[in-house]
Amino acid sequence: MTLTRRHLTTALALAALAPAASFAQEWPAKQPIRIVVPFAAGGTSDILARTLGEKLQASLKQTVVIENKAGAGGVIGADSVAKSAPDGYTFLLGTIASHAINPALQAKMPYDASKDFAPVILLGSISNVLLVGGSQPYKTVADIVAAAKKEPLPFASAGQGSSQHMSGEMFKLLAGAPLTHVPYKGSAPAVQDVIGGQIPMSFETATVALPHIQSGKVRALAVTSARRSKVLPEVPTLQEAGIAGFDVASWQAFYAPAGTPAAVVQRMNSEIEAILASAEVKAKMDGLGLDHTPNTPEQFASFGRSELAKWQKVVKDGNVKPQ
Repeated sequence: MTLTRRHLTTALALAALAPAASFAQEWPAKQPIRIVVPFAAGGTSDILARTLGEKLQASLKQTVVIENKAGAGGVIGADSVAKSAPDGYTFLLGTIASHAINPALQAKMPYDASKDFAPVILLGSISNVLLVGGSQPYKTVADIVAAAKKEPLPFASAGQGSSQHMSGEMFKLLAGAPLTHVPYKGSAPAVQDVIGGQIPMSFETATVALPHIQSGKVRALAVTSARRSKVLPEVPTLQEAGIAGFDVASWQAFYAPAGTPAAVVQRMNSEIEAILASAEVKAKMDGLGLDHTPNTPEQFASFGRSELAKWQKVVKDGNVKPQ
């Protein structure tokens, strides 16, 4: 019996798929599965990774290890995953910093955010908030814009390349309001100096800002996302305050090294979606201020490309330089 070219092509394709299918059926067959968090323990990324790790360990029936590799705004930990074997046993809890802002801002990166990772799932996003100290005279976004146009206002952020930093850069660009970036080593000291009056304003995540807003130590003038924040529903968006096109949300996501079998990526996406849909984890996500919309690896990949392009434009148009 003679195979036609079509039959031969089909046979070869099936033969090529067989090892991947077999691998997916066996995975995870060895221990442990490693989730790299590119930030220090105790932060939002770490809490989220440990929550997911515990649930994945139960659903996959394999040990899941959380490994913190902090430094350079998430770049060091992300780079370690980019250079790991694509065998389905190493994953990254990446963020807007590691996969959009730093790749747009830094002239040299040790990895290619678009090519060196397999997007698994967008876990959630959280708005930043424009804060002013309780003793400051600014009551509205318009007050900030007017004051900055008279004399540049300093703003605090959690650090160079953070979503808080880039919220300020986008504000400068879209509002035409001169601001001077003052980077801090984390959110806590930045907010404390706003509370203390050493610096008039900052951009901060809603989760960090909320208790200080509730105590009256700072005022929230607007949130940076296109929609109002679930944890601050009474605070208008910057778009509502007159800054057209303003949309910044800090996000958390799951990645694998590029080349990880597609069946494993899809399986992990499905496992995590099920975990995020559970009442227990949804409550924890709400507590962290994270808003999740179900998404596929393909949808997340498209989102990632759009985020990178957005920040490349902000960096270019705003002439933003690394500090």
